[in-house]
Amino acid sequence: MSGQIRKKIEKKLRIRGYGLKMDGLEEILSFVNRFQDAEDEAIDLLLDHLDHQSLKSSIIDKEAVHPVISLLLEAEAAEEESPSSSSSSIRVVDAFLVPKFRYDPIKKHFFQHTGCLPIHGEASAKAALYRDRFLLLFQRVSRDQHFIKPAFDTDVETSQSYQLSTIQSLVGQRGRRWVMGVISQLEDGHFYLEDLTAAVEIDFSKAKITTGFFTENTIIVAEGEMLAEGIFQVNTCGFPPLEHRDKSLKVLSGHDFFGCGTLTKEDTLRLADLENRAVNDMFVILSDIWLDNEQRRLWKSWETVLDGFENVEIVPSLFVFMGDFCSHPCNLSFHSFSSLRLQFGKLGRMIEAHPRLKEQSKFLFIPGPSDPGPSTTLPRCPLPKYLTEELQKHVPNAIFSSNPCRVKFYTQEIVFFRQDLLYRMRRSCLIPPSSEETDDPFEHLVATITHQSHLCPLPLFVQPIIWNYDHCLHLYPTPHTIVLGDRSEQKAFKYTGITCFNPGSFSDDSTFVAYRPCNQEVEFSAL
Repeated sequence: MSGQIRKKIEKKLRIRGYGLKMDGLEEILSFVNRFQDAEDEAIDLLLDHLDHQSLKSSIIDKEAVHPVISLLLEAEAAEEESPSSSSSSIRVVDAFLVPKFRYDPIKKHFFQHTGCLPIHGEASAKAALYRDRFLLLFQRVSRDQHFIKPAFDTDVETSQSYQLSTIQSLVGQRGRRWVMGVISQLEDGHFYLEDLTAAVEIDFSKAKITTGFFTENTIIVAEGEMLAEGIFQVNTCGFPPLEHRDKSLKVLSGHDFFGCGTLTKEDTLRLADLENRAVNDMFVILSDIWLDNEQRRLWKSWETVLDGFENVEIVPSLFVFMGDFCSHPCNLSFHSFSSLRLQFGKLGRMIEAHPRLKEQSKFLFIPGPSDPGPSTTLPRCPLPKYLTEELQKHVPNAIFSSNPCRVKFYTQEIVFFRQDLLYRMRRSCLIPPSSEETDDPFEHLVATITHQSHLCPLPLFVQPIIWNYDHCLHLYPTPHTIVLGDRSEQKAFKYTGITCFNPGSFSDDSTFVAYRPCNQEVEFSAL
């Protein structure tokens, strides 16, 4: 590993026109080794500062590089001593504040939407929702090694790349073709594949599929051929290939898709180092906190959890309470809002009775699918202030956010989503899921949402989404961790470097999760 870093240092210095003496190399190497998994940023940061120095020679030795390294280390130490560094380690992003970006297929870059986004969009906003989803995945696929067109003409049979055809170009064509499109049902019982040019009826009867749930509205890449009847016979199909987070970030040119602002190299390096040292930070995540349930067992269970963490040496940094907060749907027939308000106050007094948690921990509340709110559409706004103001009096560190919700821990991006997604995705499947790679439904779900770069790729008639705010559910670039609150059993699955888990239902079986963000460790817990 040290040899690779040496070569990297020498290469980057050579590119910038510098030579290097052995003592200078050793000095730079000792600095870079302080930043595990962030060596590239450390080298670039050092060279950026070196460029601004008045050097006697282009040959870098220890005497030339030592003052720069000392300056950087002093700045890092000052940041660590600053009291604001700990308070900024956890930042919560409301879904309605996430910036909106659109892809321009002509200029081949993203541009940020400016101006107000109305909740009630016009009809064009619904069409834009599907177009934006398609273009987001299309630009990702166009960079994949399997779909990049060779720079020089090669034999199609021996080439490892495939060329995507537009659906409009399939008319009158024979032979195998690769197409990409969204599955839609334009006529009852007849499914079509649509892209931005046309739509064609498809036949899945002989299709070999990959892992995932293939539902209406999902975007697929399919290989097949046109039949004489004008139907596209699918031989193999799967979701658009996933792209590594680092590769996506290089393409985005500093755009802030997550909603926490862009970071300089210095900030990224400093936060990455602080994140690696935060080995004691822990998030405790509970889903389904039924406050209206008068069973003493449930209230006793919550108190047991709080008592346990009150007495540990280092208390958790963050408690995440995900809905539902009521055992009955809070719809038009629900008339117990005043009672629910009192139960929130009771929970606040319970937390207040644990002084270490009240003072040192943050408490994040995320509404569930049946909680009070203007509608069941996604994204959902935070819990109404009428219900939560009693709790807020007792717990000043309480944060009430949207569903889904985003949290940034230093450099790590975490997405929280409370929805009974597994059951609904399985019910909406058009094709039985493939058992070739896995039989686990949760693994199929994780593969679906990550490849679709979307938290809820269900048809809009199954799960309505606010058209102008569909971008709040995008998973691009892929976050480090996705927390899927679901009524199903506890599960965890690490997929292509993305940690995904379901904390279980606390009110059903008293299960929850303790998550350590520094190493993305998921610890299943139960009472």
